[in-house]
Amino acid sequence: MAARKYGQYCGVVSALELVGERWALLIVRDLLVGPRRYSDLKAGLPRIPTNILSTRLKELQEGGVVRRVPTVRAGYELTEYGRELEDVVLALGRWGFKAMGDPKEGDIVTTDSLTMAFRTAFRADAARGLPGSTYLVHVGDVSLVLRTSADGLRVNPLHGQLPAVAARLRDEDAAAPDLEFAAGPGIRRLISGELSASDAVTRGVVHVLRGDPALLERFARTFHLDP
Repeated sequence: MAARKYGQYCGVVSALELVGERWALLIVRDLLVGPRRYSDLKAGLPRIPTNILSTRLKELQEGGVVRRVPTVRAGYELTEYGRELEDVVLALGRWGFKAMGDPKEGDIVTTDSLTMAFRTAFRADAARGLPGSTYLVHVGDVSLVLRTSADGLRVNPLHGQLPAVAARLRDEDAAAPDLEFAAGPGIRRLISGELSASDAVTRGVVHVLRGDPALLERFARTFHLDP
């Protein structure tokens, strides 16, 4: 399938011809988290047909956005040119947040999508005025460690079922979180400011598993998107 050509001399058109085809920006989104094997990309985008994934990867390589990773079998990573899309993807995430609403049946959350969601919501200006913090966040089957500081945000995924993940982290004193909590898609209401931290706990949107529940307010100040 040939990439769509719009027949206009314009930077927006050039961008769309490179990454505007269906699934292309989601592949870029996942590669912004880090290099991925073909199988990793397919697992993170379970509805993408295999022939479309192969085609998009080929197109992105031809456009200089993606390259093969020579040290990883069937691995891909963004080029320097491709990594310049990070601000674009984060801006699109902020813009799209306003239209998200509640999840539809069959909608899933993946490790890479949640990682990018927190990177989108991170408020560096707020973090600079707050103590550095470590949060262990469970959303569905995805568990992430979020470390915030004046220097920025670091996101580390943890793989495994929630109880096992929590036990593993508790055994690593150096990595012990200041706050550990579990949430569902309703965490969107906390990040948007629709619910205060205390209301999110009271209504069962967030379940604090470890640490001072008052730290959830710090989390909400650090991760915020306008609805």
